[in-house]
Amino acid sequence: MPHISLPEGVPGIRSLVLFRPDTGQPLYELAQILLRGESPLSSAERELIATYVSFLNACVFCSCSHAAAARYLYKDEQQTVDLVLEDYQSAPISDKLKALLTIAGRVQKDARTVSTDDVALARSFGATDRDIHDTVLIAATFCMFNRYVDGLATIAPAKDDISAYAQMGERMGSIGYVMPKPVSAAV
Repeated sequence: MPHISLPEGVPGIRSLVLFRPDTGQPLYELAQILLRGESPLSSAERELIATYVSFLNACVFCSCSHAAAARYLYKDEQQTVDLVLEDYQSAPISDKLKALLTIAGRVQKDARTVSTDDVALARSFGATDRDIHDTVLIAATFCMFNRYVDGLATIAPAKDDISAYAQMGERMGSIGYVMPKPVSAAV
């Protein structure tokens, strides 16, 4: 049960955005810029970074919904998402993305532990300043989002409710991050 009075039946951050649209709008705009805006990293890769950080933070709603969005964006290679969550170092992703996930994981645990060696390794695999910047900002932002969602005990479909998360993933993957409609029309 949520710690505050939120719109019934609206899961995760969507309920918080409806509760407080004045703060929700800039959060959604930030998510849109980070995950769908112009970037040398694909939207699928950026969703994967968000998923990985949310998974490390054990945020069920964010990890499951963003995993679903990443699966939607990876299309025929959607199993990549689960393989990354099992062991990203052996997953079928580029060495550059593995190095960026290492950086994201350090940001999630303690951002001060991102080292010059971590950055040098990412650069050795072709990561640019923008790749590194965006990875750190996505990781830091999702730590905040995860704590926001879990700190207010928002509702979330069960972890194994594949259908509910698949619908969210398709919506996020196709239209991105837009303000939800008023409570009466929210899904």
